[in-house]
Amino acid sequence: MTDYKNLIDGEMVDNGEWLDVLNPANEQVVGRVPACGKDELDRAVAAARRAFKDWRKTSQEERQKVVQGIAAAIKDNADELFRLLTSEQGKPHAQAQQEIYGAAGLAAAQSTLTLDDVVNQDDDQRLSRTRRVPVGVVGGIVPWNFPVMMAIQKIVPALVAGCTIVLKPSPFTPLTTLRIAELIKDVVPAGTVNIITGEDHLGPMITEHPDIDKITFTGSTATGKKIMEGASGDLKRITLELGGNDASIVLPDADVEKVAEQLFWSSFSNAGQVCIAAKRVYIHKDIYDDLSKAIAEYAKSVVVGDGSQQGTGVGPIQNKKQYDRVLELIQDAKDNGYKFLTGGDKDPSGTGYYVPITILDNPPEDARIVAEEQFGPVMPLLKFDSIDEVIERANNSEYGLAGAVWTKDTDKGVEIAEQLETGTVWINEFMHLSPFSPFGGHKQSGFGAEYGVDGLKEFTYPQVITVKRDAVV
Repeated sequence: MTDYKNLIDGEMVDNGEWLDVLNPANEQVVGRVPACGKDELDRAVAAARRAFKDWRKTSQEERQKVVQGIAAAIKDNADELFRLLTSEQGKPHAQAQQEIYGAAGLAAAQSTLTLDDVVNQDDDQRLSRTRRVPVGVVGGIVPWNFPVMMAIQKIVPALVAGCTIVLKPSPFTPLTTLRIAELIKDVVPAGTVNIITGEDHLGPMITEHPDIDKITFTGSTATGKKIMEGASGDLKRITLELGGNDASIVLPDADVEKVAEQLFWSSFSNAGQVCIAAKRVYIHKDIYDDLSKAIAEYAKSVVVGDGSQQGTGVGPIQNKKQYDRVLELIQDAKDNGYKFLTGGDKDPSGTGYYVPITILDNPPEDARIVAEEQFGPVMPLLKFDSIDEVIERANNSEYGLAGAVWTKDTDKGVEIAEQLETGTVWINEFMHLSPFSPFGGHKQSGFGAEYGVDGLKEFTYPQVITVKRDAVV
Protein backbone atom coordinates (compact mmCIF):
# COMPACT_ATOMS: atom_id res chain seq x y z
CA MET A 1 0.00 0.00 0.00
CA THR A 2 1.26 3.47 -0.93
CA ASP A 3 0.62 6.87 0.61
CA TYR A 4 -0.14 9.54 -1.99
CA LYS A 5 0.41 13.23 -1.25
CA ASN A 6 -1.38 16.39 -2.33
CA LEU A 7 0.00 19.04 -4.67
CA ILE A 8 -0.06 22.51 -3.08
CA ASP A 9 2.02 25.41 -4.37
CA GLY A 10 4.38 23.16 -6.31
CA GLU A 11 5.10 20.74 -3.47
CA MET A 12 3.81 17.26 -2.64
CA VAL A 13 2.52 17.50 0.94
CA ASP A 14 0.38 15.72 3.53
CA ASN A 15 -1.14 16.71 6.85
CA GLY A 16 -0.65 13.45 8.74
CA GLU A 17 -4.33 12.49 8.51
CA TRP A 18 -5.29 9.82 6.01
CA LEU A 19 -8.20 8.33 4.07
CA ASP A 20 -8.17 4.73 2.87
CA VAL A 21 -8.95 4.03 -0.78
CA LEU A 22 -10.50 0.63 -1.59
CA ASN A 23 -10.27 -1.58 -4.64
CA PRO A 24 -13.93 -2.25 -5.53
CA ALA A 25 -13.00 -5.64 -6.99
CA ASN A 26 -11.95 -7.07 -3.63
CA GLU A 27 -12.68 -4.34 -1.05
CA GLN A 28 -9.02 -4.21 -0.02
CA VAL A 29 -7.15 -0.97 0.75
CA VAL A 30 -4.89 -0.03 -2.18
CA GLY A 31 -3.66 3.37 -1.01
CA ARG A 32 -4.04 6.28 1.37
CA VAL A 33 -4.50 9.98 0.69
CA PRO A 34 -4.53 13.05 2.94
CA ALA A 35 -7.81 13.92 4.65
CA CYS A 36 -7.81 17.67 4.08
CA GLY A 37 -9.95 20.36 5.60
CA LYS A 38 -10.15 24.14 5.77
CA ASP A 39 -6.46 24.76 6.51
CA GLU A 40 -5.23 22.83 3.48
CA LEU A 41 -7.91 24.36 1.26
CA ASP A 42 -6.96 27.87 2.36
CA ARG A 43 -3.30 27.14 1.58
CA ALA A 44 -4.16 25.79 -1.87
CA VAL A 45 -6.45 28.70 -2.73
CA ALA A 46 -3.88 31.23 -1.54
CA ALA A 47 -1.25 29.56 -3.72
CA ALA A 48 -3.58 29.63 -6.70
CA ARG A 49 -4.37 33.31 -6.09
CA ARG A 50 -0.67 34.23 -5.96
CA ALA A 51 0.10 32.22 -9.09
CA PHE A 52 -2.82 33.78 -10.98
CA LYS A 53 -1.19 37.22 -10.92
CA ASP A 54 1.62 36.02 -13.18
CA TRP A 55 -0.10 33.18 -15.03
CA ARG A 56 -2.83 35.43 -16.41
CA LYS A 57 -0.11 37.50 -18.12
CA THR A 58 1.54 34.57 -19.91
CA SER A 59 1.30 34.18 -23.65
CA GLN A 60 -0.83 31.62 -25.41
CA GLU A 61 2.36 29.87 -26.49
CA GLU A 62 3.61 29.55 -22.91
CA ARG A 63 0.31 28.09 -21.74
CA GLN A 64 0.24 25.65 -24.64
CA LYS A 65 3.74 24.44 -23.79
CA VAL A 66 2.76 23.74 -20.18
CA VAL A 67 -0.40 21.87 -21.16
CA GLN A 68 1.50 19.85 -23.75
CA GLY A 69 3.91 18.92 -20.96
CA ILE A 70 0.97 17.59 -18.93
CA ALA A 71 -0.15 15.53 -21.92
CA ALA A 72 3.36 14.11 -22.39
CA ALA A 73 3.71 13.21 -18.71
CA ILE A 74 0.46 11.23 -18.78
CA LYS A 75 1.24 9.50 -22.06
CA ASP A 76 4.81 8.61 -21.06
CA ASN A 77 3.60 6.96 -17.85
CA ALA A 78 0.43 5.40 -19.24
CA ASP A 79 1.31 1.80 -18.36
CA GLU A 80 1.71 2.62 -14.69
CA LEU A 81 -1.29 4.93 -14.61
CA PHE A 82 -3.88 2.65 -16.21
CA ARG A 83 -3.08 -0.18 -13.80
CA LEU A 84 -3.39 2.16 -10.85
CA LEU A 85 -6.67 3.45 -12.26
CA THR A 86 -8.11 -0.06 -12.48
CA SER A 87 -7.06 -0.81 -8.90
CA GLU A 88 -9.06 2.12 -7.51
CA GLN A 89 -11.90 2.50 -10.02
CA GLY A 90 -12.53 -1.10 -11.05
CA LYS A 91 -12.82 -0.71 -14.83
CA PRO A 92 -11.08 -3.34 -16.99
CA HIS A 93 -7.52 -2.63 -18.08
CA ALA A 94 -8.54 -1.98 -21.70
CA GLN A 95 -11.04 0.68 -20.62
CA ALA A 96 -8.54 2.18 -18.16
CA GLN A 97 -6.01 2.45 -21.00
CA GLN A 98 -8.60 4.27 -23.08
CA GLU A 99 -9.16 6.76 -20.27
CA ILE A 100 -5.46 7.44 -19.69
CA TYR A 101 -4.56 7.82 -23.36
CA GLY A 102 -7.80 9.74 -23.90
CA ALA A 103 -6.84 12.19 -21.16
CA ALA A 104 -3.42 12.72 -22.73
CA GLY A 105 -5.01 13.22 -26.13
CA LEU A 106 -7.57 15.64 -24.71
CA ALA A 107 -4.86 17.75 -23.11
CA ALA A 108 -2.81 17.85 -26.30
CA ALA A 109 -5.81 18.73 -28.45
CA GLN A 110 -7.17 21.41 -26.14
CA SER A 111 -3.76 23.06 -25.89
CA THR A 112 -4.36 24.22 -29.46
CA LEU A 113 -7.58 26.11 -28.66
CA THR A 114 -7.47 29.91 -28.79
CA LEU A 115 -9.84 32.73 -27.95
CA ASP A 116 -9.23 35.43 -30.51
CA ASP A 117 -10.37 39.01 -30.11
CA VAL A 118 -13.53 39.98 -31.93
CA VAL A 119 -13.68 43.38 -33.63
CA ASN A 120 -17.07 44.99 -33.03
CA GLN A 121 -16.42 48.30 -34.74
CA ASP A 122 -13.50 49.63 -36.76
CA ASP A 123 -14.17 52.97 -38.49
CA ASP A 124 -13.17 56.60 -38.38
CA GLN A 125 -15.00 57.14 -35.09
CA ARG A 126 -13.82 54.25 -32.93
CA LEU A 127 -12.21 50.86 -32.59
CA SER A 128 -14.14 48.42 -30.41
CA ARG A 129 -13.01 44.87 -29.69
CA THR A 130 -14.05 42.09 -27.33
CA ARG A 131 -11.32 40.11 -25.62
CA ARG A 132 -11.61 37.17 -23.24
CA VAL A 133 -10.00 37.56 -19.83
CA PRO A 134 -9.46 34.71 -17.33
CA VAL A 135 -12.05 34.46 -14.57
CA GLY A 136 -9.46 33.81 -11.84
CA VAL A 137 -9.11 30.92 -9.39
CA VAL A 138 -11.15 27.85 -10.34
CA GLY A 139 -12.48 25.20 -7.99
CA GLY A 140 -12.82 21.84 -9.76
CA ILE A 141 -14.79 18.92 -8.27
CA VAL A 142 -14.35 15.56 -9.98
CA PRO A 143 -16.47 12.35 -9.86
CA TRP A 144 -15.34 8.75 -9.46
CA ASN A 145 -16.46 7.21 -12.76
CA PHE A 146 -13.81 8.83 -15.00
CA PRO A 147 -11.49 10.44 -12.45
CA VAL A 148 -8.55 11.12 -14.75
CA MET A 149 -10.47 12.27 -17.81
CA MET A 150 -12.66 14.56 -15.71
CA ALA A 151 -9.66 16.04 -13.91
CA ILE A 152 -7.93 16.87 -17.19
CA GLN A 153 -11.24 18.16 -18.54
CA LYS A 154 -11.11 20.83 -15.82
CA ILE A 155 -7.38 21.50 -15.41
CA VAL A 156 -6.53 22.00 -19.08
CA PRO A 157 -9.11 24.61 -20.17
CA ALA A 158 -8.52 26.50 -16.93
CA LEU A 159 -4.79 26.76 -17.69
CA VAL A 160 -5.29 27.53 -21.39
CA ALA A 161 -7.67 30.35 -20.46
CA GLY A 162 -5.13 31.83 -18.02
CA CYS A 163 -6.77 30.64 -14.79
CA THR A 164 -5.32 28.70 -11.90
CA ILE A 165 -7.12 25.80 -10.25
CA VAL A 166 -7.72 23.94 -7.00
CA LEU A 167 -8.97 20.46 -7.85
CA LYS A 168 -10.71 17.98 -5.55
CA PRO A 169 -10.79 14.34 -6.75
CA SER A 170 -13.46 12.00 -5.47
CA PRO A 171 -12.41 10.36 -2.18
CA PHE A 172 -13.24 7.04 -3.86
CA THR A 173 -10.76 7.49 -6.75
CA PRO A 174 -7.98 9.99 -5.94
CA LEU A 175 -4.88 7.84 -6.43
CA THR A 176 -4.21 8.14 -10.15
CA THR A 177 -4.89 11.88 -10.09
CA LEU A 178 -2.38 12.37 -7.25
CA ARG A 179 0.19 10.26 -9.09
CA ILE A 180 -0.30 12.54 -12.11
CA ALA A 181 0.12 15.51 -9.78
CA GLU A 182 3.52 14.12 -8.80
CA LEU A 183 4.45 13.65 -12.45
CA ILE A 184 3.52 17.23 -13.43
CA LYS A 185 4.79 18.97 -10.29
CA ASP A 186 7.77 20.38 -12.16
CA VAL A 187 5.88 20.85 -15.44
CA VAL A 188 3.35 23.41 -14.21
CA PRO A 189 4.40 26.65 -12.47
CA ALA A 190 3.98 26.44 -8.68
CA GLY A 191 0.45 27.24 -7.59
CA THR A 192 -1.20 27.07 -10.99
CA VAL A 193 -2.46 23.53 -10.33
CA ASN A 194 -3.27 22.43 -6.77
CA ILE A 195 -4.83 19.05 -6.03
CA ILE A 196 -6.19 18.28 -2.58
CA THR A 197 -8.14 15.31 -1.25
CA GLY A 198 -10.77 14.96 1.42
CA GLU A 199 -14.15 13.57 2.24
CA ASP A 200 -17.45 14.93 0.97
CA HIS A 201 -17.49 17.90 3.36
CA LEU A 202 -14.53 19.40 1.44
CA GLY A 203 -16.72 20.03 -1.62
CA PRO A 204 -19.02 22.60 0.03
CA MET A 205 -15.94 24.34 1.45
CA ILE A 206 -14.63 24.77 -2.09
CA THR A 207 -18.00 25.94 -3.39
CA GLU A 208 -18.36 28.58 -0.68
CA HIS A 209 -14.74 29.71 -0.47
CA PRO A 210 -14.65 33.51 -0.87
CA ASP A 211 -11.42 33.52 -2.87
CA ILE A 212 -12.55 31.03 -5.54
CA ASP A 213 -14.08 32.70 -8.59
CA LYS A 214 -15.56 29.77 -10.51
CA ILE A 215 -16.74 26.23 -9.84
CA THR A 216 -16.67 23.47 -12.44
CA PHE A 217 -18.41 20.29 -11.31
CA THR A 218 -19.28 16.92 -12.79
CA GLY A 219 -21.63 14.68 -10.82
CA SER A 220 -25.22 14.17 -9.78
CA THR A 221 -28.03 16.63 -10.34
CA ALA A 222 -28.83 16.65 -6.62
CA THR A 223 -25.27 17.72 -5.76
CA GLY A 224 -25.29 20.22 -8.64
CA LYS A 225 -28.26 21.98 -7.06
CA LYS A 226 -26.38 22.24 -3.75
CA ILE A 227 -23.38 23.69 -5.58
CA MET A 228 -25.58 26.35 -7.18
CA GLU A 229 -26.87 27.26 -3.76
CA GLY A 230 -23.38 27.39 -2.24
CA ALA A 231 -21.97 29.44 -5.11
CA SER A 232 -24.81 31.96 -5.01
CA GLY A 233 -23.46 33.82 -1.99
CA ASP A 234 -20.83 35.63 -4.04
CA LEU A 235 -22.19 34.88 -7.52
CA LYS A 236 -19.44 32.49 -8.55
CA ARG A 237 -19.46 31.43 -12.17
CA ILE A 238 -20.38 27.75 -12.45
CA THR A 239 -20.31 24.97 -15.02
CA LEU A 240 -22.36 21.88 -14.18
CA GLU A 241 -22.28 18.58 -16.06
CA LEU A 242 -24.91 16.55 -14.27
CA GLY A 243 -26.95 13.37 -14.58
CA GLY A 244 -28.52 11.86 -17.64
CA ASN A 245 -31.18 9.29 -18.48
CA ASP A 246 -30.08 8.97 -22.08
CA ALA A 247 -32.35 7.34 -24.64
CA SER A 248 -31.30 5.31 -27.68
CA ILE A 249 -33.87 4.90 -30.45
CA VAL A 250 -33.53 1.95 -32.82
CA LEU A 251 -35.54 2.19 -36.04
CA PRO A 252 -36.90 -0.90 -37.84
CA ASP A 253 -34.33 -0.72 -40.66
CA ALA A 254 -31.38 -1.24 -38.30
CA ASP A 255 -29.29 -4.39 -38.86
CA VAL A 256 -30.02 -6.52 -35.79
CA GLU A 257 -26.74 -8.45 -35.78
CA LYS A 258 -24.57 -5.40 -36.33
CA VAL A 259 -26.36 -3.16 -33.85
CA ALA A 260 -26.71 -5.62 -30.95
CA GLU A 261 -23.07 -5.51 -29.82
CA GLN A 262 -22.85 -1.73 -30.17
CA LEU A 263 -26.03 -1.22 -28.17
CA PHE A 264 -24.72 -3.52 -25.47
CA TRP A 265 -21.54 -1.50 -24.98
CA SER A 266 -23.43 1.78 -25.21
CA SER A 267 -25.06 0.73 -21.93
CA PHE A 268 -22.46 -1.45 -20.23
CA SER A 269 -19.10 0.28 -20.79
CA ASN A 270 -17.52 1.08 -17.42
CA ALA A 271 -20.20 -1.12 -15.83
CA GLY A 272 -22.82 1.42 -16.95
CA GLN A 273 -21.23 4.15 -14.83
CA VAL A 274 -21.21 6.71 -17.63
CA CYS A 275 -23.31 9.86 -17.65
CA ILE A 276 -23.86 9.50 -21.42
CA ALA A 277 -24.48 5.73 -21.45
CA ALA A 278 -27.69 4.48 -23.05
CA LYS A 279 -29.98 4.08 -20.06
CA ARG A 280 -33.24 3.60 -21.99
CA VAL A 281 -33.16 1.64 -25.26
CA TYR A 282 -36.28 2.06 -27.41
CA ILE A 283 -36.59 -0.60 -30.14
CA HIS A 284 -39.23 -0.57 -32.88
CA LYS A 285 -41.80 -3.34 -32.48
CA ASP A 286 -40.90 -4.89 -35.86
CA ILE A 287 -37.40 -5.85 -34.68
CA TYR A 288 -37.88 -5.82 -30.92
CA ASP A 289 -37.99 -9.59 -30.38
CA ASP A 290 -35.00 -10.32 -32.61
CA LEU A 291 -32.85 -7.49 -31.31
CA SER A 292 -33.62 -8.04 -27.64
CA LYS A 293 -32.70 -11.71 -28.08
CA ALA A 294 -29.45 -10.78 -29.88
CA ILE A 295 -28.42 -8.35 -27.14
CA ALA A 296 -29.17 -10.91 -24.43
CA GLU A 297 -27.18 -13.57 -26.31
CA TYR A 298 -24.20 -11.24 -26.69
CA ALA A 299 -24.36 -10.45 -22.97
CA LYS A 300 -23.65 -14.12 -22.21
CA SER A 301 -20.23 -13.77 -23.86
CA VAL A 302 -19.13 -10.87 -21.63
CA VAL A 303 -17.23 -11.67 -18.44
CA VAL A 304 -18.03 -9.75 -15.25
CA GLY A 305 -15.08 -9.70 -12.89
CA ASP A 306 -11.90 -8.06 -11.62
CA GLY A 307 -10.80 -5.45 -14.13
CA SER A 308 -7.15 -6.44 -13.69
CA GLN A 309 -7.81 -9.94 -15.00
CA GLN A 310 -7.47 -10.68 -18.69
CA GLY A 311 -10.78 -11.20 -20.46
CA THR A 312 -12.91 -9.13 -18.08
CA GLY A 313 -15.41 -7.01 -19.97
CA VAL A 314 -17.46 -5.48 -17.14
CA GLY A 315 -15.89 -4.66 -13.79
CA PRO A 316 -17.46 -3.96 -10.40
CA ILE A 317 -19.49 -0.94 -9.34
CA GLN A 318 -17.00 1.56 -8.00
CA ASN A 319 -18.29 2.01 -4.45
CA LYS A 320 -20.63 0.46 -1.92
CA LYS A 321 -23.14 3.31 -1.91
CA GLN A 322 -23.71 3.09 -5.66
CA TYR A 323 -23.66 -0.73 -5.52
CA ASP A 324 -26.49 -0.71 -2.99
CA ARG A 325 -28.49 1.77 -5.07
CA VAL A 326 -28.24 -0.35 -8.24
CA LEU A 327 -29.28 -3.46 -6.31
CA GLU A 328 -32.22 -1.52 -4.89
CA LEU A 329 -33.42 -0.60 -8.39
CA ILE A 330 -33.09 -4.21 -9.54
CA GLN A 331 -34.99 -5.42 -6.48
CA ASP A 332 -37.75 -2.91 -7.19
CA ALA A 333 -38.05 -4.34 -10.71
CA LYS A 334 -38.26 -7.86 -9.29
CA ASP A 335 -40.84 -6.83 -6.71
CA ASN A 336 -43.00 -5.37 -9.48
CA GLY A 337 -42.80 -8.53 -11.56
CA TYR A 338 -40.92 -7.09 -14.52
CA LYS A 339 -39.38 -9.61 -16.90
CA PHE A 340 -35.60 -10.07 -16.97
CA LEU A 341 -33.77 -11.30 -20.08
CA THR A 342 -30.50 -11.59 -18.15
CA GLY A 343 -29.31 -10.90 -14.61
CA GLY A 344 -31.41 -9.81 -11.71
CA ASP A 345 -29.51 -11.75 -9.04
CA LYS A 346 -26.70 -10.52 -6.81
CA ASP A 347 -23.30 -12.13 -7.26
CA PRO A 348 -23.06 -14.87 -4.60
CA SER A 349 -19.32 -14.51 -3.89
CA GLY A 350 -19.83 -11.74 -1.37
CA THR A 351 -16.52 -10.02 -2.17
CA GLY A 352 -16.34 -7.01 -4.44
CA TYR A 353 -19.14 -4.77 -5.70
CA TYR A 354 -20.23 -6.95 -8.60
CA VAL A 355 -23.65 -6.62 -10.23
CA PRO A 356 -24.51 -9.13 -12.97
CA ILE A 357 -25.31 -7.82 -16.42
CA THR A 358 -29.02 -7.10 -16.16
CA ILE A 359 -31.35 -6.59 -19.14
CA LEU A 360 -35.08 -6.01 -18.68
CA ASP A 361 -37.77 -6.89 -21.21
CA ASN A 362 -40.11 -3.96 -21.89
CA PRO A 363 -40.84 -2.65 -18.37
CA PRO A 364 -43.43 0.13 -18.10
CA GLU A 365 -42.40 3.72 -18.74
CA ASP A 366 -43.00 4.73 -15.12
CA ALA A 367 -40.87 1.93 -13.67
CA ARG A 368 -38.04 3.23 -11.49
CA ILE A 369 -35.55 1.27 -13.60
CA VAL A 370 -36.67 3.38 -16.59
CA ALA A 371 -37.50 6.74 -15.02
CA GLU A 372 -34.34 6.99 -12.88
CA GLU A 373 -30.71 7.06 -13.94
CA GLN A 374 -29.40 3.59 -13.05
CA PHE A 375 -25.64 4.30 -13.32
CA GLY A 376 -24.88 0.61 -13.27
CA PRO A 377 -24.88 -2.47 -15.52
CA VAL A 378 -28.64 -2.39 -16.14
CA MET A 379 -30.36 -1.96 -19.52
CA PRO A 380 -34.15 -1.64 -19.89
CA LEU A 381 -35.29 -2.48 -23.42
CA LEU A 382 -38.53 -0.76 -24.42
CA LYS A 383 -40.84 -1.37 -27.38
CA PHE A 384 -42.30 1.45 -29.49
CA ASP A 385 -44.73 1.73 -32.42
CA SER A 386 -44.29 5.15 -34.04
CA ILE A 387 -41.69 7.90 -34.39
CA ASP A 388 -43.87 10.56 -32.77
CA GLU A 389 -44.55 8.27 -29.85
CA VAL A 390 -40.92 7.41 -29.18
CA ILE A 391 -39.77 11.03 -29.42
CA GLU A 392 -42.36 11.99 -26.82
CA ARG A 393 -41.28 9.13 -24.55
CA ALA A 394 -37.59 9.90 -24.96
CA ASN A 395 -38.19 13.57 -24.09
CA ASN A 396 -40.34 12.72 -21.08
CA SER A 397 -37.47 13.10 -18.62
CA GLU A 398 -36.11 15.76 -16.31
CA TYR A 399 -32.72 15.07 -17.89
CA GLY A 400 -31.37 16.10 -21.27
CA LEU A 401 -27.74 15.11 -21.60
CA ALA A 402 -27.36 12.85 -24.65
CA GLY A 403 -29.12 10.36 -26.90
CA ALA A 404 -28.67 8.25 -30.02
CA VAL A 405 -30.60 7.13 -33.09
CA TRP A 406 -29.77 3.92 -34.95
CA THR A 407 -30.93 3.66 -38.57
CA LYS A 408 -29.72 3.09 -42.14
CA ASP A 409 -31.58 6.27 -43.10
CA THR A 410 -29.27 8.96 -41.71
CA ASP A 411 -31.54 11.77 -42.91
CA LYS A 412 -34.35 10.28 -40.83
CA GLY A 413 -31.92 9.91 -37.94
CA VAL A 414 -31.02 13.60 -38.09
CA GLU A 415 -34.70 14.54 -38.33
CA ILE A 416 -35.36 12.63 -35.09
CA ALA A 417 -32.20 13.97 -33.44
CA GLU A 418 -33.32 17.54 -34.01
CA GLN A 419 -36.47 16.84 -31.99
CA LEU A 420 -34.69 15.35 -28.97
CA GLU A 421 -34.26 17.65 -25.96
CA THR A 422 -30.62 16.83 -25.26
CA GLY A 423 -27.27 18.53 -25.62
CA THR A 424 -25.73 15.78 -27.77
CA VAL A 425 -27.26 13.24 -30.16
CA TRP A 426 -25.35 10.57 -32.08
CA ILE A 427 -26.48 8.83 -35.25
CA ASN A 428 -25.26 5.22 -35.45
CA GLU A 429 -22.63 5.53 -32.70
CA PHE A 430 -22.39 6.36 -29.02
CA MET A 431 -20.25 8.26 -26.49
CA HIS A 432 -18.12 10.06 -29.06
CA LEU A 433 -16.91 13.37 -27.65
CA SER A 434 -14.57 15.66 -29.57
CA PRO A 435 -12.10 18.01 -27.86
CA PHE A 436 -13.28 20.63 -30.37
CA SER A 437 -17.07 20.29 -29.96
CA PRO A 438 -19.05 21.65 -27.00
CA PHE A 439 -20.56 19.16 -24.59
CA GLY A 440 -23.29 20.08 -22.13
CA GLY A 441 -26.76 19.21 -20.96
CA HIS A 442 -30.28 20.56 -21.28
CA LYS A 443 -32.88 20.69 -18.52
CA GLN A 444 -31.60 19.19 -15.23
CA SER A 445 -28.51 17.72 -16.87
CA GLY A 446 -26.73 20.96 -16.11
CA PHE A 447 -25.68 24.08 -17.92
CA GLY A 448 -22.61 25.59 -19.46
CA ALA A 449 -20.33 23.66 -21.78
CA GLU A 450 -17.14 21.65 -21.70
CA TYR A 451 -14.78 20.95 -24.60
CA GLY A 452 -14.14 23.15 -27.60
CA VAL A 453 -14.04 26.93 -27.73
CA ASP A 454 -17.39 27.10 -25.92
CA GLY A 455 -15.91 25.15 -23.03
CA LEU A 456 -12.85 27.36 -22.96
CA LYS A 457 -15.01 30.49 -22.79
CA GLU A 458 -16.54 29.14 -19.56
CA PHE A 459 -13.26 30.05 -17.83
CA THR A 460 -13.30 33.65 -19.03
CA TYR A 461 -15.20 36.92 -18.95
CA PRO A 462 -15.80 39.00 -22.06
CA GLN A 463 -14.21 42.43 -21.85
CA VAL A 464 -14.98 45.15 -24.41
CA ILE A 465 -12.37 47.84 -25.01
CA THR A 466 -13.41 50.85 -27.09
CA VAL A 467 -11.06 53.54 -28.37
CA LYS A 468 -12.65 56.83 -29.50
CA ARG A 469 -10.55 57.93 -32.48
CA ASP A 470 -11.70 61.51 -32.90
CA ALA A 471 -11.75 62.36 -29.20
CA VAL A 472 -10.42 65.72 -27.98
CA VAL A 473 -8.56 65.31 -24.66
